[in-house]
Amino acid sequence: MSHHFTASTRNEDQTLFLLIKSRDRDAFTRLYHKYHAYLYALAIRYLKNKEMAEDAVQQVFVKLWETAYTIKIEVNVKNYLYTMTKNYILNQIRDNREMISLNYVNAQHEIKDEEDFVESMERKQIIDILQKGIDNLPPQKKEVCLLKLEDNITNQKIADRMGISIHTVKSHYHESLKILREYFQKIQMLLF
Repeated sequence: MSHHFTASTRNEDQTLFLLIKSRDRDAFTRLYHKYHAYLYALAIRYLKNKEMAEDAVQQVFVKLWETAYTIKIEVNVKNYLYTMTKNYILNQIRDNREMISLNYVNAQHEIKDEEDFVESMERKQIIDILQKGIDNLPPQKKEVCLLKLEDNITNQKIADRMGISIHTVKSHYHESLKILREYFQKIQMLLF
């Protein structure tokens, strides 16, 4: 039953897409109404901002209208719209790093199924906001966190460098993570 539905949906999408390529506005409107909510849900998940999410969807559909006639290959329309939206979101995040990086951190637990996206974004996008959080930590905790960010440094090396025990290093680090988590949540509440 569901397989039949998927096939018929794809056929309908192909028909609408062909009509859009020949500049049929009614077909464009139908496709817009069909996938608007789906793409908006994707955008809001990452951007965590209604205006930005709505703008992302509008821009994707504008681009679809402007470029559809140039696409020669047969595409899975739903996947094509999904990819366009994701690319737009990536560009938005690059252009609005400060504003979105915190939203992004907060949304991580919701995005378990898209490891490629998470991995490509994680290091670049949260580093600024993380740095601010670390700067606000008590001195020893701040030092532990900054050392932890260095490549290949062990707890033993941190302990030696700071003249404290490994147990104290671990304790400072775990407490720091707790403080940083609370810091992210507080900022989230203030902003949204």
